[in-house]
Amino acid sequence: MPCNVEIKAKLRDRQRVLEIVRRLSGSKEGTTLVQEDTFFAVPNGRLKLRVQTGCPGQLIFYNRSDQAGPKLSQYTIAQIHKPADVKATLGSALGILGTVQKTRRLFMVGQTRVHIDEVKGLGEFLELEVDPFMAADTHTHTHRWL
Repeated sequence: MPCNVEIKAKLRDRQRVLEIVRRLSGSKEGTTLVQEDTFFAVPNGRLKLRVQTGCPGQLIFYNRSDQAGPKLSQYTIAQIHKPADVKATLGSALGILGTVQKTRRLFMVGQTRVHIDEVKGLGEFLELEVDPFMAADTHTHTHRWL
């Protein structure tokens, strides 16, 4: 199963983080993604249906601990071409836990995906995702500024 290591934090100074990420990534604006994640009740792990503007839907199953700090996340992703039908079907079968709407700015710093998220009703967050099997020296520079 593919995996990554994730670090999430509530943003206190969005402008300062944006300045640093722009400098490290070499991108002024990054890529803007508008996403809606619907979470379903499952007996283990987490299951969400992601609908993203301009892309096919994705059904994402993942296992990740609720501990503070860096977390290993193991996941599988299936492309979904009729997300509304899948949402209705899974919602009826499993129950919907909730929906999260966000605008994500994605930057790449080396092999690290840097997300700056505006989450409706929750605030602003920074998320880093990196493949744990990369050579350590390829992502050390990325995390130095945290």
